[in-house]
Amino acid sequence: MARNPKHDILFEPIQIGPKTMKNRFYQVPHCIGAGSEKPGTQAGHRGMKAEGGWGAVCTEYCSISPESDDCHRVSARIWDEGDVINLRHMTDSLHKHGALAGIELWYGGAHAPCMESRAVPYGPSAQASEFEYLSYCHEADVDDINHLQNLYVEAAKRAVRAGFDIVYVYGAHSYLPLQFLSKFYNKRTDGYGGSFENRARFWIETLGKVKAAVGHEAAIAARFAVDTLYGVDGVEALDEGVKFVELAGREGVVDLWDLNVGDIAEWGEDAGPSRFYKAGHQRNWTDGAKKAAKVPVLGVSRETSPDDMAARIHEGRLDILGFARPSIADPFIPSKIEQGRYEDIRECIGCNVCISRWEIGGPPMICTQNATANEEYRRGWHPEKFTKTPSKSSVLVVGAGPAGMECARVLGERGYDVHLREAEGEIGGRIRKVVKYPGLAEWGRVVTYRQVQLDKLKNVDVHVGVGKMTADQILDYGADKVVLATGSHWATNGNNFVNHSPVAGIDASLPYVCTPEQLLMENKPVGDNVLVIDGDGYFTGVSLAEYLADRGKKVKILTALGGIAPYTHFTLEAPNLHRMMYEKGIHEITSHWLEKVEPGKATAYYLYRDGYKRNAGPKTGDLPRRAGTDVVELPFDTIVVATGRICNDSLWRELSARRSEWEKKEVQAIYQAGDCYAPGLIAQAIFEGHRIAREFESKNPQRAQPWIRERQVWGHETFPKITDREVIG
Repeated sequence: MARNPKHDILFEPIQIGPKTMKNRFYQVPHCIGAGSEKPGTQAGHRGMKAEGGWGAVCTEYCSISPESDDCHRVSARIWDEGDVINLRHMTDSLHKHGALAGIELWYGGAHAPCMESRAVPYGPSAQASEFEYLSYCHEADVDDINHLQNLYVEAAKRAVRAGFDIVYVYGAHSYLPLQFLSKFYNKRTDGYGGSFENRARFWIETLGKVKAAVGHEAAIAARFAVDTLYGVDGVEALDEGVKFVELAGREGVVDLWDLNVGDIAEWGEDAGPSRFYKAGHQRNWTDGAKKAAKVPVLGVSRETSPDDMAARIHEGRLDILGFARPSIADPFIPSKIEQGRYEDIRECIGCNVCISRWEIGGPPMICTQNATANEEYRRGWHPEKFTKTPSKSSVLVVGAGPAGMECARVLGERGYDVHLREAEGEIGGRIRKVVKYPGLAEWGRVVTYRQVQLDKLKNVDVHVGVGKMTADQILDYGADKVVLATGSHWATNGNNFVNHSPVAGIDASLPYVCTPEQLLMENKPVGDNVLVIDGDGYFTGVSLAEYLADRGKKVKILTALGGIAPYTHFTLEAPNLHRMMYEKGIHEITSHWLEKVEPGKATAYYLYRDGYKRNAGPKTGDLPRRAGTDVVELPFDTIVVATGRICNDSLWRELSARRSEWEKKEVQAIYQAGDCYAPGLIAQAIFEGHRIAREFESKNPQRAQPWIRERQVWGHETFPKITDREVIG
């Protein structure tokens, strides 16, 4: 089926500097945890997007010097010829499919912690970073400024040797060029400080020098936060944001603008989580700069609708569509639009789990929607292609939550005869609860995509509303193999990570105790004063609190953790979550846990109430420090307990105990996938369902096959190799 003609504009070529981009689909720089030191992973992930039809694909931020070292996180680097060689593999992978390759040259100033290099970075003024702990920069004098500008020039030359077509001088997210431009950072009184023109000088000069060095071979791009959202203390969209774009236009130093908003300390204002920001949220802020620009402009806002994409260009608000997260969720968006396969687009849900891995410190990026993200090279997985199984086995998948849906989908794509059975009346599992939380409706796309794909697969039968299957029913079903994906549930007795035990007095059968399932799915009555207990640390506890506050309840939230929902710092939700809690009057009690619960009263204790000095010697049966006894009593009408998740593994335990019956019933194997094996992120459940289905012909798909580890092994080739895997799938 051909694409809709109203989307033709998305496939028109566009000139950027000396280069022609074949369409308007542009993967902006985003982190994947590969850098320059995992060239296979880097090229595999970016190259997959080029295969999927993207017109241009960029690296993540790319350090130009050891003075800009972001360890513990992983950036790309273009420090020397070794980096040129490794990044050349990426550009070759892009060029093979006709995509342009972009590199984002980065110098962090005070925001570069330099934990590996131990260098001291330069900045416009000597100051501490508001983003990194104990990270300071040295104020650059004029000689240092020349040194810094030369670092950009030499890095740009190396980038061109590595095959890059687009070279950024990156100043968004409050990195060095914007630090010079912004009054918030720049306190200088010389020719690089004070007036707007002086503060703009460093960036304009640097762009000019880079353009003079490589502008005949590569397009020169600037990623620019047109509004840092600090008010008059920073760059404002309708003032210095527009003025800088106009100035650079007069100087003729930029071929392409990549516009966004925000800073680094709260860069969730740019990569807006769907909890707070919908598609297109940056457009009102970047429109003024777009009107002032004399060269093509791109911008991100997590567009997933082809109609919205085309509208942005028709309206004159963008020339090129910039994507980060949607390109991770579906590397084949351009191809699917071009082929009219709109229903096959795997839409980003805006959960920012991908970003969380970089924020944690650079392990491989993951994606809730796309289990193959970052596995293209190291596991040999293709998001749209599946090795057909030589087996004619039938497979029963029990449970249609995230793991079960994905496992059934991939097994179906691979040619198995699949029966997916769900106890409830519709598929989705815990996603059906999550979408009821404030701001998380878009997470329902996890189900929507898989429902469409399962409906297309004629060899997959989906049965809903069948009730919970028994061990006898499974053994008698007639399937050759079984995958249990029965999920997990919130503990009904307060079992938790603090002491790995229940809490005295918590019993979800009592009228004043409520689990998340009872609240959201069973509509259990809740009183006016609610105490939420959070032992999870991600979205559940704080979402329950907001859900109840929106219904007029007075809410307190208690956690043993040092802050409310600490994982949301990694997903960039935390700042606005805390603002929300403040606005809605949700009171927080941190570093406390429950001793016991009685009707109308919870007794809690401070985790560090015991003495700080250890006893001089051990004594059996005694705590080795002074035991604290002080407590806090908290009144409530209802206590909502999200203390910990428990595997729904009773079915597995019974089937495992009856293993001697499997052969007689012609059941070859039974596996577990997702939360019934071990509770975790939704992304992990989907990954496990996907992985087991990919590796279904291995000796034991319960245990993962090896992946390629990109590392230096002294005197040897890198191994394992892809050929060491029993199957690829």
